[in-house]
Amino acid sequence: MSPKTRKMLNDWQAPYIQDLIRQIDTQSKQTLATWAVNYADRELLPLWLAHYPRDERPQKALQAARDWLAGAIRLPQAKPLILLCHAAARESEEHPAAQAAARAIGQCASTIHSARHCIGLALYGALALAYHALGTKAAWEDLEHHAATE
Repeated sequence: MSPKTRKMLNDWQAPYIQDLIRQIDTQSKQTLATWAVNYADRELLPLWLAHYPRDERPQKALQAARDWLAGAIRLPQAKPLILLCHAAARESEEHPAAQAAARAIGQCASTIHSARHCIGLALYGALALAYHALGTKAAWEDLEHHAATE
């Protein structure tokens, strides 16, 4: 990974981040977790699978979150699978879009623990989509603009 490649967006004052934070405060953890998991599965998991088709740790984290949402498992059963997703992200530095996607997926699945974890969708997930669309050599301003439109 090049030294200029960032792992997440970090402008907490960006209007879309502030809008999301206000929305988070009005929703239940169940609603936020369902939204985050569904979005991650639909938009971010394909980015991961494009680079790591045999590494199922992000899928397993999302499934654990779904199982928790359905009442089939408790948090202590889901947590190790979510932590493995975070490990997958740490191990995937050679593909920044996939790494950001795995970080976002881990945060989305972690929303079952704390509703505020879903902010990782905006901070990591939007960057994953921007890296995928524009590449890691794009100007930071262009990446931020693309992320803001997600």
